[in-house]
Amino acid sequence: MVINKKRRWHVVPGQPLTELDKKVKYWEDKGKLVPTRNMIRTPEEIEGIRVAGRLNTGCLDAVEAMMRPGITTQDIDDTCMRYCEENNCHPSCLNYEGFPKSVCTSINEVVCHGIPKPGEVLEEGDIVNVDMTIDYNGFYGDASRMFIIGGKTTPEKEQLVRVARECLEIGAEAAKPYCFVGDIGHAIQKHAEKYHYGVVRDLCGHGVGLSMHEEPEILHYGHRGTGMLLVPGMVFTIEPMINMGTWQVFIDADDPYGWEVITGDEKPSAQWEHTFLMTDTGVEILSY
Repeated sequence: MVINKKRRWHVVPGQPLTELDKKVKYWEDKGKLVPTRNMIRTPEEIEGIRVAGRLNTGCLDAVEAMMRPGITTQDIDDTCMRYCEENNCHPSCLNYEGFPKSVCTSINEVVCHGIPKPGEVLEEGDIVNVDMTIDYNGFYGDASRMFIIGGKTTPEKEQLVRVARECLEIGAEAAKPYCFVGDIGHAIQKHAEKYHYGVVRDLCGHGVGLSMHEEPEILHYGHRGTGMLLVPGMVFTIEPMINMGTWQVFIDADDPYGWEVITGDEKPSAQWEHTFLMTDTGVEILSY
């Protein structure tokens, strides 16, 4: 048995151990990766994150209401900017490490981080992921949805979009208090590979709440009992990126910003993302 030499979980000196302390220390003593105490959100922080999540969901609702053939991805960005201005919140993607727009719009073979463009017109049968993160008073909500433009596409794309959503739901079902990140990834990978789909490995879900990206990394593939222990009070995203073909990806060489991620074989990709709070009984959705 390998014991962590540097402890991450610190108990409060002079205070009796809580049930949370006992359970986390049990796994830490077995050599497992455990969270730090400051990754556990206070009730006040959870309420702030919950408000940001509701705003983020509302923004995606506004996008869903305007989705139709003939609009541009810039129209989507304009809708998100207008929503944020009207609701006194901030689009977190805007100017994040050089990202030039307020939202990510990823069409067909674009896995994620697609940049909205005035001349990029959505056509009937396209599948597009819209990924939004909102900052409200220093709290963050993060989610993405898939849209089938015109409501109908090829059977192959329809199945991909459906299975990607099932992967998110199955991952959420696997997320139990005192489970491990690998339990989530194992469940997602097992379901996706039934359809011979690739699960992207170069990108992952993440902690979120007081900043846009926090610990832990939520891998969407892997083995049970691996990765970080997940305990009540942690907030994180699950956002599997499911490719029709290979799991491998590359950065679009024509993207001057170096953001757009493309499937390695340029087959379609689909992704759904929610922000979750881990509770004593399972996960609560904070943004969808």
